[in-house]
Amino acid sequence: MKLLKYLLFLILIVLIGGAVYFGTKDGKYDLKESKIINAPNSVIFNKINDLRSWEEWGPWKKEDSTMIFSFPEQTMGEGASYSWTGMIDGSVKTTSVTLNKEILQDLTLITPGGERNPKVYWNFEEVDGGTKVTWGIKGEHTFMDKAYYAFSDMDFDADMKKMHADGLEGIAKAVEEDMKKYTITVEGIKEHGGGYYMYTTAATKLGEIGSKMGPMMDKVSGFIQQYRITMAGMPFTIYNEWDEANGTVIFSTAIPVNERIIVIQGDVLCGYMEPLTAVKTVLMGNYTNLAEAYQKAQEYVAQNNLVADPSKKMFEVYSNDPDSVPNPAEWLTEIYVPVYKDLRSNDPNYSGNK
Repeated sequence: MKLLKYLLFLILIVLIGGAVYFGTKDGKYDLKESKIINAPNSVIFNKINDLRSWEEWGPWKKEDSTMIFSFPEQTMGEGASYSWTGMIDGSVKTTSVTLNKEILQDLTLITPGGERNPKVYWNFEEVDGGTKVTWGIKGEHTFMDKAYYAFSDMDFDADMKKMHADGLEGIAKAVEEDMKKYTITVEGIKEHGGGYYMYTTAATKLGEIGSKMGPMMDKVSGFIQQYRITMAGMPFTIYNEWDEANGTVIFSTAIPVNERIIVIQGDVLCGYMEPLTAVKTVLMGNYTNLAEAYQKAQEYVAQNNLVADPSKKMFEVYSNDPDSVPNPAEWLTEIYVPVYKDLRSNDPNYSGNK
């Protein structure tokens, strides 16, 4: 009997000692992971700010294939939320949003040991090479949690950091795929009103158009600003001569103006485009898809027996500004391939058939 009392006394001492140890052990945690993602800040921010995207890039389904996500009407901005059921149920609610800088959220987890309510935070910083995204979580373990982690093989810190690292990698891949998306729409025969424009011209290899175009457009834009000339439309590029065999092109970068401008010196000049009929094709997406858009325009011309007008030049209009629309998937380009309005190549009177 004395032995039993002695054992019970030892057990009591161990329990009290454990309670003291775990009770005094600091349970606060603040864990975070960062990744530099090669994408504009606002594109990444919008992706994460939209909670509907979390099911797409989140790593959690790899751990729990039974998870089912539920989304309310509001899934973006302050007050947005979503919830899930699975091995552990939970929810996320966005409590604060600072555009392109920070997102703060409340996380609720329903664990076997009770409800847990850590805080989640996101930080966004523009750096060389893209945007540095930091995903963190902070809170305080309960007494039961501290005891569990001490005696189990679960490493809470390592598991959370791995989840964040995997999630950031998922975000990077999702954003990359988003920016690659594009659509090409051939709208058919349209009338273009033409008009005056300021321009500069260069000859280059086909593969160097992109590197040449930016500085040339800056020169035209600088000229317009210097002399306080009013723009009458969006910038565009005219392809004066295109030599596929030799891989060269002569092209002009241009900005529409309201009237004829007399230029005394320099290589920025004033031109005039006559009103014309053209096959209009719209590309929504990165400029790297322009070649395919032109190909589809030419296919439309051939399939509809249209005849290209050699007196007019192909041109493309940049309907929005990449500086204000950072996501390449949202860039709009209008392509115009001039054709004769009332002439078809299958017309028996067309001289090209004789």
